[in-house]
Amino acid sequence: MNTAQKFFEEILPEATAISREVSKRFFKKPLEDIGMVSKADASPVTAADLEIEARLRDLILKRFPDHGIIGEEHGSENTDAEFVWVLDPIDGTKSFITGVPLFTTLIALQRGGQPECGAIYQPILDELVWGNNRECFFNGKPTRMRTKAGIAEATLLITDARHAAEHHPQANFNALARESKFWRTWADGYGYTLLATGYADIMLDPVMNPWDIMAAVPVIRGAGGTITDFAGNDPVSGKSIIAACPGLHPLVLKKLSDA
Repeated sequence: MNTAQKFFEEILPEATAISREVSKRFFKKPLEDIGMVSKADASPVTAADLEIEARLRDLILKRFPDHGIIGEEHGSENTDAEFVWVLDPIDGTKSFITGVPLFTTLIALQRGGQPECGAIYQPILDELVWGNNRECFFNGKPTRMRTKAGIAEATLLITDARHAAEHHPQANFNALARESKFWRTWADGYGYTLLATGYADIMLDPVMNPWDIMAAVPVIRGAGGTITDFAGNDPVSGKSIIAACPGLHPLVLKKLSDA
């Protein structure tokens, strides 16, 4: 076990307990009770987002005061550190505020700018998938992506189909969706859980931020998948995601490029 994984596994039980306790306290409560407001980019944030991230940051810095943190809600600190944690307290806030249990808490640990471990936790279902780029585990047991021979046999997921038109050619996504066996919007962070555990095959996110990306990379790689941005490049420095098994990924990339 390398140093990053040791640190990660030390934090994970308490981190998931924080996510579970706060999420269950606010989940399916009226909007006026969860403190929902709109951020500058018009995306929603709730009291649960803010509390989870604040408590995760406190947990990490008490244990590892020399580590850095990048968080969606409370900003960045000490990002030049060797070890930097990347946090998204509720990925899928729109699901959270509408009572849909497909939101997740995303936690990643970077070393030297590269994500070495990542976790995707669904606190209502108590489902934890985490990976280290070599292995992936679902609720403590090894898990792998399933393999499919072609797009026509694949289940395709996308967080928001509107983003395909806003950030990439709509015709390309439409062609891919038509060819796939099923396509659904069971996505945000939970879509990567479905890929890693063999329930879906292709995950698309046309627009992403670092706190959305970093946890998914070690999970998908650890589950035997391929993950890049929409141009086929390293997702760590990208702003979009294509994730699929190695046999499907080049077919998806070509379809999105050539349609």
